[in-house]
Amino acid sequence: MFPKLERKKVFRDPLYGYIYVTEAVISDLIDTKEFQRLRRIRQLSGVSMVFHGAEHSRFSHSLGVYSLALNVLEEVDILKQKLSEYEQIVFLASALLHDVGHGPYSHAFEHVFKVRHEKSTALIITGNTEIHEVLNRYDAHLAADIASVILKTGKFPIIEQLISSQLDVDRMDYLERDAFHTGAAYGRLDKDRIIRMLTIVDNQVVFKEGAVHAIENYLMSRYHMYWQVYYHPVARSYEVMLESIYKRILDLIKSHQLNDEYADYLKIIIENGFEENAYFELDDYYVNGLIKRFSHCDDLILSKLCNEFLKRKLFKYISVNTNQEQIFKDIIDRNHLTAYEYKIDYISQATYLVDEFDIAVSKILILSKDGELKTLDQISPIIRGLSTSGIKSDQKLYYRDKTHA
Repeated sequence: MFPKLERKKVFRDPLYGYIYVTEAVISDLIDTKEFQRLRRIRQLSGVSMVFHGAEHSRFSHSLGVYSLALNVLEEVDILKQKLSEYEQIVFLASALLHDVGHGPYSHAFEHVFKVRHEKSTALIITGNTEIHEVLNRYDAHLAADIASVILKTGKFPIIEQLISSQLDVDRMDYLERDAFHTGAAYGRLDKDRIIRMLTIVDNQVVFKEGAVHAIENYLMSRYHMYWQVYYHPVARSYEVMLESIYKRILDLIKSHQLNDEYADYLKIIIENGFEENAYFELDDYYVNGLIKRFSHCDDLILSKLCNEFLKRKLFKYISVNTNQEQIFKDIIDRNHLTAYEYKIDYISQATYLVDEFDIAVSKILILSKDGELKTLDQISPIIRGLSTSGIKSDQKLYYRDKTHA
């Protein structure tokens, strides 16, 4: 039996009004230093270079995902039958903690330093941390079980689908939250309809046919948010520059040419992999301080990158086609670009994934009115068409234009 708070805790949220916390374990997890660290990591990294309102944190997103998970438990009666009290706590805590392993400016950080946030999250949950201490206080198995959900080991298939799939509480929160803070019109979702239509069949999360139109809107919103917000070329330019700064720091540390104690926490991660105390220190504030500091360093490549990053003198970009190799070579040669000063960046996004051979793809299942279980693309002609035609990719050359430097 998990104890309740004597007085429920509330958080005022711009999307949901009040977010309620009644479980003592959830309240204690929120108060841990590892979860509070998420206040210091922005949700959208370089997107704020384009949409200035996108300053919200992974802390607010994680609370939002927890709130949606609580809403699912309250609205979907069959879940209370399928999930024990213990499993409900696993679900709520997994929703809350799913992003706790994100690094500073997360995606660029992961790409350069080869750190997967899911693995870091699991290590924080099971390691020598306040989060593990809290979980262990309530149940000795809780940390390992929550980590198994994050890593999708298959132990809790229903909870895993609710946390991470093509339609889950994580995606529903970040789409609407990111749309709200960027001012984009695409992210308005009928979450209540989707949640009310959610049910469980054969240990699988499925949706009644009445949810199809709301799900179509969700998938289209996700598609537009990626191309208009997340993949905006100016935001990508910011990320590419950040990757270049990370790469230069990485190479200087590996070659013992950067001896600055301010970089020691990053150096520990580079040399030893994940380490709880060092990782706790890595947040956006730390990286911003690092970039500010290295804007005055002796290494000309790093100092120029940092200075231009701070002044928002971002890399220029042009679209890349396979028959334009000579144009790109000319740009690189004309600007005498080093490996840190350009990148050919490839991005792709599909409206709906239907690859039956990819075990990582969990199709959205619909319970038809006649009681038959079908995939969304079998029910919806819109999604059936978009599953093939709604696949878009883009390739750009991002480069430092020295002619105007």
